[in-house]
Amino acid sequence: MIPLTIEATLPGNIPIGGKNPFFLIAGPCVIESEKLLEETAEFLTRLQKNLNIGIILKSSYDKANRSSALSFRGPGIDAGLAMLKNIKTKYGFPIITDVHSPEEAEKAGEVCDLLQIPAFLCRQTDLIQAAAKTGKWTNIKKGQFLAPTDVMQVVDKFTRTGSDKFLICERGYTFGYNNLVVDMRSLELMRKEGIRVVIDITHSTQLPGGGLQTGGQREMSFPIGRAAVAVGVEGIFLEIHPNPVNAMSDSTTQLSYEDAEKLIYSLYKIDRVVKE
Repeated sequence: MIPLTIEATLPGNIPIGGKNPFFLIAGPCVIESEKLLEETAEFLTRLQKNLNIGIILKSSYDKANRSSALSFRGPGIDAGLAMLKNIKTKYGFPIITDVHSPEEAEKAGEVCDLLQIPAFLCRQTDLIQAAAKTGKWTNIKKGQFLAPTDVMQVVDKFTRTGSDKFLICERGYTFGYNNLVVDMRSLELMRKEGIRVVIDITHSTQLPGGGLQTGGQREMSFPIGRAAVAVGVEGIFLEIHPNPVNAMSDSTTQLSYEDAEKLIYSLYKIDRVVKE
């Protein structure tokens, strides 16, 4: 495995690590329409004008791991990537989306600045290495079944390609049935290995399974986010929607623009105290 260092520069000339403020990955869980992406980009543009943080816009063209076969999955890879490309061109934000196979990684890598590997796929060797070989930065979601020390095997798979352009995203650990818990020790254990850590503060509030739709406690994003920033993480991931209750995916965990803005401002204040 190649030597790891936390400090780096992400697409969009976003510096991370050291005393740099956290960067933000934000957007709706799934692409519902291009209009929704535009509304999100306009909100993030306003936010970035007031805060000195790098922002990456996220949304998925396909939610392949929905609880039910009847759940909305998205517009598909071709239509979804076309929409993301338009938003990137119009607003200038780096773009990230989920990929589920080596073929998708190659195709999405032609459009997106970063790729994301879903938590349930974080041990898929071919997918991890295909993402690395695109030369794109990759945000690897840490599986709900992985201890922080086990992540080093995932890192080894990625770095064997010769690339160290990866992030590891904590999103909670399975805690019995239909529940997750975030162990803040996990963040520091991974950072001590030289891993750039992102905390997903909305998926961490899920109450997985339990029927046709995953439940959640979106209000818990606030204490989880504050605690993670106090540890000193490199990035914050959260999903946002103008009307979360009516979102077509993760309606119980996504944050409204208003709540997201309040939370991000408070996290920024904590981040500056911790890192400066």
